[in-house]
Amino acid sequence: MPMARKATSTRKPPEPSSDHAEVGAWLKQTMPDLQPVVAHLDGLIRKTIPGLQYAVKWKKAHYGLPGRGWIIEMVAYDVSVNLVFFAGAKFDPPPPLGEGSRYVKIRSLDEARAPEVAAWIEQAAKHPGWS
Repeated sequence: MPMARKATSTRKPPEPSSDHAEVGAWLKQTMPDLQPVVAHLDGLIRKTIPGLQYAVKWKKAHYGLPGRGWIIEMVAYDVSVNLVFFAGAKFDPPPPLGEGSRYVKIRSLDEARAPEVAAWIEQAAKHPGWS
């Protein structure tokens, strides 16, 4: 007998803010070895996508746009940073990991500077996210 599907997530999205301060504080709390990576990604996201809203919830930084919802989530672990694109399955090409929401694992500043990362960030602004 097949397993029953899990109910849709009841997680509520974070409350958006136009102030980057909460995300800035989150960046400083990441593992010291990953701070250059998260700082670069944060700067790239902010430079690439104007009009962002920010939030930190569940120890994750969220980036969104009014009317589009949360489009990018950044999660810092001990040895890598996951950059999650909520509409990533619609990207050309999509990030390599996940299903609907697609993501990439970034372990170094060189990986964060890869052209495909910048291209995915650019594409994120063109698709509706999680709201």
